[in-house]
Amino acid sequence: MKPYQVTMEIAGSTAMWTRPDTGDCPVSYPAPTYSAVKGIFESVLWGPAIEIVPFKVEICKPLHFHSYATNYNGPLRKSGTDGAYQFLATVLTDVCYRLFAHAYPARNKDVLDEKAQAWDRKTTSPGHAYAAMFERRLKRGQWFVMPCLGWKEFTPSYVGPFREETAVQEDINTFLPSMLRQVFNGSRENPVKFSYDQNVKIERGVLHYNLKEVIND
Repeated sequence: MKPYQVTMEIAGSTAMWTRPDTGDCPVSYPAPTYSAVKGIFESVLWGPAIEIVPFKVEICKPLHFHSYATNYNGPLRKSGTDGAYQFLATVLTDVCYRLFAHAYPARNKDVLDEKAQAWDRKTTSPGHAYAAMFERRLKRGQWFVMPCLGWKEFTPSYVGPFREETAVQEDINTFLPSMLRQVFNGSRENPVKFSYDQNVKIERGVLHYNLKEVIND
């Protein structure tokens, strides 16, 4: 079935796309991971009968890495630790991205609930219907959940359609030997299963995601 493209722009003062290989003092990737982009699209409009497949991200501001510290008092503290401890990270500041994805009908309709199956049955082109609803919600500033730039506390200063003044940073060229793709394999109910893309290139400010999950119909 024909995929329908959805696009959006997101910008903010701080972003964190965590590299799992950087340990207790995490460092951000220069661009969002595949799963992060998928989550940003779904934060605008999520539907169980649709699958979002990101395929490209454009970096639209220079990369500025910055040290970030916060006090952590959550459940992952070392056993026996009293009070909060300082959590250090290397984040990105003053970021802007253009995101691109395709909307496909969900592959496994048997796991959909009754409401989702009913919507799917009466919709002759689910991808087109999703893209139209997504565009309306994006222009109105309506969210399924509040979009964020990686960590929940890093809320965006702009989320919406492409702006005319935004331009790709064509001087950004880098190579990532390995980049996290997603933490869960398939649905959110599945157990944690990390997957990675290898030899990822950012050329002239553009990262193309591996399309191994593209749905062929």
